[in-house]
Amino acid sequence: MIFDIRFVKGAEFRALIFVIAFMALLAGCKGSRSSVSQATDLGGEIEMKYASNLKINEADDYTLVTIRNPWDTTKTLQRYILVDRDKKLPASLPEGRIVRVPVANALVYSTVHNSLIEELGAIDAIGGICNSKYLGSENLKKRVAAGKVADCGMSVSPDLERVIKLNPDVIMLSAFEKNDESAKVEELGIPVVECADYMENSPLGRAEWIRFYGLLFGKRDVSERMFEDTKNRYNELKTLASKTAKHPKVLMDQRYGQVWYVPTANSTTGMLIEDAGGKNPFSEFKQSGSVPLAPEKVLAMAHDADVWFVRFNQDKDKSLKELANDASINSQFGAYKSGNVYGCNTKYKNLFDDSAFHPDRLLEDFILIIHPEVVIPDSKQRYYHKMR
Repeated sequence: MIFDIRFVKGAEFRALIFVIAFMALLAGCKGSRSSVSQATDLGGEIEMKYASNLKINEADDYTLVTIRNPWDTTKTLQRYILVDRDKKLPASLPEGRIVRVPVANALVYSTVHNSLIEELGAIDAIGGICNSKYLGSENLKKRVAAGKVADCGMSVSPDLERVIKLNPDVIMLSAFEKNDESAKVEELGIPVVECADYMENSPLGRAEWIRFYGLLFGKRDVSERMFEDTKNRYNELKTLASKTAKHPKVLMDQRYGQVWYVPTANSTTGMLIEDAGGKNPFSEFKQSGSVPLAPEKVLAMAHDADVWFVRFNQDKDKSLKELANDASINSQFGAYKSGNVYGCNTKYKNLFDDSAFHPDRLLEDFILIIHPEVVIPDSKQRYYHKMR
């Protein structure tokens, strides 16, 4: 294809430059292709204690990471072959996407994973981000402002020109964020790491994905220690809560639009409630995740809730009066009438970033509030506080 650039102007010139950059990068992609040769020895399997959708096999010269499809557990979502970036590519590899590790230049869509990578001590490996307005990390905010980290726009529609300019080793996104734009960058030879940790059915199941992310960024020892500390603390707290005689009924959040999303028995929030010695009024729903109910149905099932946890994001903390004004049905719950409502203002509290991989911290909050009689040495309420 031959272009005479003298006759290309304005938007046409911009489009031409984009196409040339796209073709150049495609021609020199990073060797992150799907492997074609088949290895017979997949290596020894690393035992996953809680994660059900993650499998890791270690061979002498690579690590195979298999992610099960959480929406159809008979199928595989992705397979990644982690190969030391300083070593020659092995001649025989299993099928999967090749990722050179440790990753040195990642485009990370989610603030949750940005926070984890920073905690692992690999913040220098974050080359680009999406959804910058939701960043909680002051370090990353400064890096974006200084131009050290590229702002690639919103995850639902990333700026492909910036992605191409960044030329990342990997793009890390949650599986629900994968769309046509993601397919386009995959055509460039950039591996898309689908972070399906949020689809695990247990708090520690999600937290165990730390072990995979540690391998990606060359922080295996750090990630293993982090997970062990989280697991041990969580189980210690769970044991304390299990000794309580009463199990107060716990209500979560409030309606959004015309529906109220409530935690099921096999959701991470549902399990946190039970592990904190509480009772989930919606445990009859056995699927994972949450289910949308009409607010009237929620009132019928949880009108006598003892404790109510409400998350919100606003400049000033929400009050009981404001909660009642949000929806008239709110003042009809038992927890509201007794003033036993606890709010978390996520504009100032890093609840989502912290609790994804440190569920023990959220469990501690739940226990301190649901069971104030339980003594937890050196404890503190991090996220939820009584609503005025």
